[in-house]
Amino acid sequence: MADQTDNRDTFWSRMDDINAGMLGCAPDWRLVPMSHYADPQANVLWFITAAGTDLVRAVEGGASRAVYTVADGGKALFARIEGQLSLSDDRAKLDEIWNAVAASWFEEGRTDDDVRLLRLDLSEAEVWATGGGLGFLFQVAKSKVTGEKPDMGEHFELRFA
Repeated sequence: MADQTDNRDTFWSRMDDINAGMLGCAPDWRLVPMSHYADPQANVLWFITAAGTDLVRAVEGGASRAVYTVADGGKALFARIEGQLSLSDDRAKLDEIWNAVAASWFEEGRTDDDVRLLRLDLSEAEVWATGGGLGFLFQVAKSKVTGEKPDMGEHFELRFA
């Protein structure tokens, strides 16, 4: 079984290749599609959104418990990620992660008054790292021949400091 460092490396390297997931926070836990920007050194996921969204309203009074889920068979990662979601006024971080996708949502670019930066400080994650699409098909076919359960990859939990 892989150690915690290997599991973290697997998690972050695959998260870097995934573009989006579903983010929700207390009190209503309504999940909405969001693109994330990973910061493995800080154990943080960043999101760019607009003023007035349910997520922004939920954290205007302070940080809130949140969950972010990703499911990407092509990148062979499925994860439920938990942490504290908060608003951030880190303009340097916004400049660092700003891109054409974010720009398409805001008429005035990153200086648009509606731009809001959300920070998800990770506390834990439950992760399934699979062999990917072809690996999955091979495992299913092999199980039919051998009668054994398919090896679907690694399942592990992470705790973030």
